[in-house]
Order: sequence, then structure tokens, then C-alpha cells
Amino acid sequence: MKITSFKLYKVKPRWLFLKIETDEGIVGWGEPVVEGRAATVESAVKELMEYLLGKDPLRIEDHWQTLYRGGFYRGGPILMSAISGIDQALWDIKGKYYDAPVYELIGGLCRDKIMVYSWIGGDRPSDVAKAALEKKEAGYSAIKMNATEEMHYIDSYSKIDSVLERVSSIREACGKDFGIAVDFHGRVHKSMAKILVKELEPFRLMFIEEPVLTENLDSLKVITLNTSIPIATGERMYSRWDFKGIFEQGYVDVIQPDLSHAGGITECKKISAMAEAYDVAVAYHCPLGPIALASCLQLDGCVPNAFIQEQSLGIHYNQGSDILDYLKDKSVFEYKHGYVAIPNKPGLGIEINEGKVKEEAEKGHNWKNPVWRNHDGTIAEW
Repeated sequence: MKITSFKLYKVKPRWLFLKIETDEGIVGWGEPVVEGRAATVESAVKELMEYLLGKDPLRIEDHWQTLYRGGFYRGGPILMSAISGIDQALWDIKGKYYDAPVYELIGGLCRDKIMVYSWIGGDRPSDVAKAALEKKEAGYSAIKMNATEEMHYIDSYSKIDSVLERVSSIREACGKDFGIAVDFHGRVHKSMAKILVKELEPFRLMFIEEPVLTENLDSLKVITLNTSIPIATGERMYSRWDFKGIFEQGYVDVIQPDLSHAGGITECKKISAMAEAYDVAVAYHCPLGPIALASCLQLDGCVPNAFIQEQSLGIHYNQGSDILDYLKDKSVFEYKHGYVAIPNKPGLGIEINEGKVKEEAEKGHNWKNPVWRNHDGTIAEW
């Protein structure tokens, strides 16, 4: 079997889909994208696919090594996201070739289902208690919310108080056993983050995400000294070499590699095994589309230290489209009692509605994240 061609589809709300075709008629789908930089990743995929045309798609490890090591400059969000989508598509092909879900080819199931959480609120959260209660009544047992709006290096305690009020309202509305994750989103600088994590302590959060930016992970020691709440990070880390340092530091409790950014299924399986060796849990980052989610679930099925899965159904980013719009069988992501079953059809376990993909690709998108400024006019982290 040989790779003969590929196609790329930029589809709403902010995704890029890749289809790889073979001479035996088996096709694979991947989702290579950096949110807000889809066109840049599209160009990177086109460059990298030059290495693979005419090659056997089943030699996934060799292809991964070629794409990663074949260029003198490597790593980073663009190249690794391009590799990620290609890797997902190759695993989809391999699973279909052997008539097996991907998880069967990388160790087999260690679980039948995994807990999922739902996003509530937006970048400027309000009325989160009502939103959280709606999710609980819909069957979810956990949610995640953004913590703050803009926050300067040193900022007002009223912003701290507003976060506490929102989290308190959720805890009161949904009960003591309901999972609450608070995403700092890298918006909170070290000086304010160490205050906020300490003040959030009484609410027994499931985890705090990205308390500081990835480039400031040396500050995590200061943060963790101020709280016993589990600390999660990793969505802006792109290979096992990026994660190596945080494992050695020992301050992170949950890693969140993104299967569309951190080298795909091949690399994230290795990152997850490293995490297990350091007694660290895994919660794959996935505010993306159906192919990315399907890839995550295949790994969730066979990674013992994975404990919960992010998913984007109804997330505030998905304006104009949602993950189910591009699937033939929408029941594959049916959430029951806060869990989703691991898809067991061949490959990634989903069937893409290619007609819908082509229709939306005609419209395309040019999604960019907002640019925020503090009250004094300086750029703020989004």
C-alpha cells in the first residue's frame, strides 16, 4: 500500500482537516491545526507530505522520525501540529487496514469509558453557577471555566474576589462532589497567581490549569507552595523533550498534551508513559474538532493514567459549527452519566461526513483569537 495524495480542508469554526489517500482506497483523517494559525499549519503540512508521497503508510514510527528529524529546525507549535495531524491520519489508515480500532494496535483497552468535562462561561465568565447546574442536570459530573479577564503583573484584589465569588457559586449550586477545574489560561502572572491559588484552596478544585505561562514554568515551585490543589499544564508543550523538564521538577500533577499539537498519537503515547513513571495524571487537551477528539479517545482507552477528557461540544469557540456536524454517526460521542465510551470502529472510530466537510471548506474561515489590553493600554495575555 502506498500514499498517493492528500487534501486539506479549512472548516468552521477554526479547524483544519487532513485527508490522506492510498492506492488501496483506504483513507485516513487527521486534524493538524494551531488555532488562529490554520493557514500557516496548512503550508507546513504540504511541505511535510512531500516526504510521504509514494511511501507505505503503515510505517508510522519511521515516518514520524523522518518528519521530526528530517529538518534541521524542529519542534514548536507549527511543525509539531503539522506532524500531529499527519500522524493521526496514518493511524486511521492503519486501523482500517487491520480492521481494528487504533487502541488495539497500541496495547489494547485498559478501560471501557472515560469521564468527560464540559466548558462553561466564556473568556469573560458570568452567571457560571446557572451554566454549571445546567451541565450537571445534563449528566456531566465536572466542568471547566476560565478564571479571569485581563490581569496585570500586579492587579486589583477585586479581580481575585470576583473569581472566588464565581467558584463559590458553582460549589454551592452543584454540591461538594462536583468537579470544578479553573483555567488560569496563562493570563495570571506569578505575583497574582500565588495569591489566587491560595484563596481557591477551600473550594477543593479538581485542578488549576496553566497557573503561569509555559515559558514561566520555573515559577511553579512558588505556586505549588501556596496550594494543595492539583496543578495542570502542558497544552502549549509540543514534544516529550518539552515535558521532560516539568517531570523532573515534580510540581505538576496533571499534564495536558494536545494530540493536534504535541506530535499526534505516536508522541502523546510516549509522553503519557513518561508521566506514569513520574506518578502524573493525564487529561488530553482538546477544545478542537471531531478528529482530534477521536484521536484522544483512542489513547484514553489504553493509557492507564488518563483520568478525564476535555471535549468541545457546545464550547464558546464553536460558533457556526460543532463537532457533531462533520460526523456521519453522531452517536459515537454520546455522553452518558458524564462518561463517553471509547469508539470501537476501525481506525480512529469515526466516519467523517466528507460532503459536509467540502461544503464548509468552500466557505473556509480566518479565525483569530482576540487581542486584549490592560486598562493602561499594555498587551494582556488572552
